[in-house]
Amino acid sequence: MSPTHLTLNLVEGSVSFSFSPQAARELKAAMDQLTQSLKAIAAKTTPSGGKASPQPSMEYRHTGEVFLEIFCNPNIWPTPFAAKVLLTVRDVNIRLTTEAELTRIIDDVNQYLEQVS
Repeated sequence: MSPTHLTLNLVEGSVSFSFSPQAARELKAAMDQLTQSLKAIAAKTTPSGGKASPQPSMEYRHTGEVFLEIFCNPNIWPTPFAAKVLLTVRDVNIRLTTEAELTRIIDDVNQYLEQVS
């Protein structure tokens, strides 16, 4: 199966690039783990001011026709719904680095996986 295009919707605009279904499944797994970390942080925060134990940052990297990197520090976001990620897409001609909403990226990857399956 040849790779198809994944479209990620950003705060303003979108970016579309060639991406394999296997890479999308790996990205989904990384984002699922990030979501669990964010939920753990939200659940451990107490009204008495207790702090949750720090969770590891997510650093996803994929090299294919384009290089994709997604980074998120879950310790700075109160919930998965508020979380944003730093997104970098680059190839030999262009580099795009921007912030994107985690929930939007999750939806875009899920939609892509539905289309290719």
